[in-house]
Amino acid sequence: MLKKINVRTKSQTEFVDITREIRQIVKESGISDGLVTVFIPHTTAAVTINENADPDVVSDIIMEINKIIPFHDSYKHFEGNSAAHIKSSLFGVSESIIIADGELLLGTWQGIYFCEFDGPRHRKVFVKINAG
Repeated sequence: MLKKINVRTKSQTEFVDITREIRQIVKESGISDGLVTVFIPHTTAAVTINENADPDVVSDIIMEINKIIPFHDSYKHFEGNSAAHIKSSLFGVSESIIIADGELLLGTWQGIYFCEFDGPRHRKVFVKINAG
């Protein structure tokens, strides 16, 4: 089963919690045990799993990643978004989550985030569920 989620970001750097959408896709699939893969088909975006209870965690991650990889440096890429490409590579474009008894096996405080590094933009997220 393959589904697509459309994400519209509003900022240059932004984390969008897509956990609810992924859970809904799992529920609609009817698959009780398996694996869900979340894949981002963009070179300046990513996906990560982290705490979704305290929004300050996301703010802190964004603050630090922007310190480590500044938007403006001596980059040679002519489009001016090298920082976004680097951040995407460091975070990664896919995550796999186990499905057990029809539920995502996430920790109590974990959420799935679409990571925008070159926004605002209209983006896609692909979700593939495999039974087993």
